[in-house]
Amino acid sequence: MAATATLLAGCAGVGGGDAGGAAAGTAGATPAGTLKIMGFGGEDEVGQARVAAFKQAYPGVTVSNAKGDFDAQQFLTALASGNPPDLVYMDRNLVGTYAKKGAVVPLDDCIAQQRIDTSQYREAAMRSVTLGGKVYGIPEFYVVTTNLVDAKTLKTAGVPTSAIQTKDWAALKATTAKLFAKNGAKLQRIGFDPKLPEYFPLWATANGATIVKDDGAPNLNDPKAVEALDFTLGLVNDQGGWTSFKSFRDAFDIFGEKNPLSAGTVVAFPMENWYVNVLRDFLGKGLELDSTPFTDHEGKPVSMVGGSAWAIPKGSKNATAACAWAKTLTDKATWLKAADARMAKVKQDKSFFTGLFTANKPADEEIRAKYLTDVPDPGFKRAIDNLYATLDTAVALNPSPAGAEIDAAWRSAVTRALGGQSAQEALDQAQKEAEAAFSKANGNG
Repeated sequence: MAATATLLAGCAGVGGGDAGGAAAGTAGATPAGTLKIMGFGGEDEVGQARVAAFKQAYPGVTVSNAKGDFDAQQFLTALASGNPPDLVYMDRNLVGTYAKKGAVVPLDDCIAQQRIDTSQYREAAMRSVTLGGKVYGIPEFYVVTTNLVDAKTLKTAGVPTSAIQTKDWAALKATTAKLFAKNGAKLQRIGFDPKLPEYFPLWATANGATIVKDDGAPNLNDPKAVEALDFTLGLVNDQGGWTSFKSFRDAFDIFGEKNPLSAGTVVAFPMENWYVNVLRDFLGKGLELDSTPFTDHEGKPVSMVGGSAWAIPKGSKNATAACAWAKTLTDKATWLKAADARMAKVKQDKSFFTGLFTANKPADEEIRAKYLTDVPDPGFKRAIDNLYATLDTAVALNPSPAGAEIDAAWRSAVTRALGGQSAQEALDQAQKEAEAAFSKANGNG
């Protein structure tokens, strides 16, 4: 993290004047040459179908994709060396930071020349990639959350599914205590996993906190955020404390037949939509899935929006092809081809479709109507329905010129609190760190 922060600081002058110039080459040009991409895996059938759609549309472009997740240090090193990728795939929460530093460019020309209809993308996704009124990224997937439940263990424990709820935190604490199990000092089962540190923003939002203000300023020690962290820390401490809790959880094979919901090692947790597709393979192999909405204290479903975006770095040598790629891979027609590929895989596996959640609203609606017609298991159907129910109300953290630093600050704070620091002290420290980064990003540091 320190090395990445140093590189971030060093790239403050990368933008140099009108950063939009890097994408200006889209005007009237036909995409050709080599397109160097960083941060994109795309190895499943959904990714491959969309890559194939681009190659069919633009046979003159040679795609060079260094497969693997986005690596901030690798990206900034390439940028500083004057040899950046032409296109980068990154978490939308990071776009504001790189935009402010001038590491990625505004997409005004790209959007205009490729005639990208930004109204097709969900508002929360577009807000995440917009800073100072300019768009810096084209949003892709739309990651939302609901509670997933091991119905088999619930039945054995005599606990109704309705007890897995986040409206009444005192009741959830009692339910967790009832479901939690250990043998001596050895943890055997987590009753309810609050998914710290990564889900802290979800709990804070459900409690009414806004940890990044509308102007991008951090608000990490909002009293409601502190209360949310206190509560979730309590759930962990009630179940053996962080050291044993983490050790137990780290041993899970979340992608295998012994995943925690099948093995009975976790009764319930909030989880993202992609995991339902993973669990589908274990229906009939010991898994009995159920689901309840993750809600606020009024019982209204709450979800944080996650997902990545395509951004064009300063100095991109093939911004024309980069822009065409970003448009093509997030276009409705391409998403429908991806859904066709997913359905072919589903039929081959003699399974069922669990949805395809994208930032393209018209694509999502058509895919759901066309393919999500036969979910044979009622628990899976409830999970899928709960996820779709969040799409129009899910929220993202507000974009910030210090988005990456704010993200690092709250993650470090939660980790310190899990290690014994009080929630108040941890978030106070995080707020100071984030405020300093925000001030510096705005030229005041």
